Amino acid sequence: MPRYALKLEYHGGPFAGWQRQADQPSVQAALESALRRLESDAPKVAAAGRTDAGVHAGAQVAHCDLAREWDGFRLMEALNAHLRPAPVAVLAAARVEAEFHARFSAIERRYTYRVVARRAPPALEAGLVWHHRQALDIEAMRAGAAHLLGRHDFTTFRAALCQAPSPVKTLDALEIEEIALDHGAEFRFHLRARSFLHNQVRSIVGTLARVGTGAWEPARVGRALAARDRAACGPVAPPQGLCLTGVGYPRDPFA
Repeated sequence: MPRYALKLEYHGGPFAGWQRQADQPSVQAALESALRRLESDAPKVAAAGRTDAGVHAGAQVAHCDLAREWDGFRLMEALNAHLRPAPVAVLAAARVEAEFHARFSAIERRYTYRVVARRAPPALEAGLVWHHRQALDIEAMRAGAAHLLGRHDFTTFRAALCQAPSPVKTLDALEIEEIALDHGAEFRFHLRARSFLHNQVRSIVGTLARVGTGAWEPARVGRALAARDRAACGPVAPPQGLCLTGVGYPRDPFA
């Protein structure tokens, strides 16, 4: 059976996450339903990352095996027609080798977390950002973030129910940018690693926000990391500010 890679964009708000749920809507179920409109016995799909409820994606990658040969553009168009009106879109589709696996072939994941810091709640960006009512100090947050770069035991920043076999991960990049707004500022946290633990990004952002308000000194982030204790973590940032922005492979399947 020919295998196809799919690049997906979706708004996570209406979904209980990527993974299929017995009694709740999921991105995986929406995509598989669209595939079954094309081939009634289409198998399940696998994704590069199992995003949580409310988390978005701008460049999720999934793969599926189909019975017939499809032109990539026609497959994209057909799936998008059947995905409507769900907030899921196929940005690209491409035939790949049988050994390609959306999850296990990936060599990096990139996430961006957006925070709007101002008193007034966001209207146009509602559901896409974390509304933080206090101002944030970007230099303090960058100083705190420096403690997290590299290879560490991230037990402190790992969800209690995380199923990863090891808490040791290598955080290759953690960059923070500030964008001035008329009545506040937006902060974007860009993180890159081969893989992440469950809730790792949201735990990191929530902790760095504590540093940004002055409630934590930057050095406390390093002490929290060294504690290897979930109780030492700051609050977990809400899901709506998080977006999977890219997945890297040894060879780009969509090039």
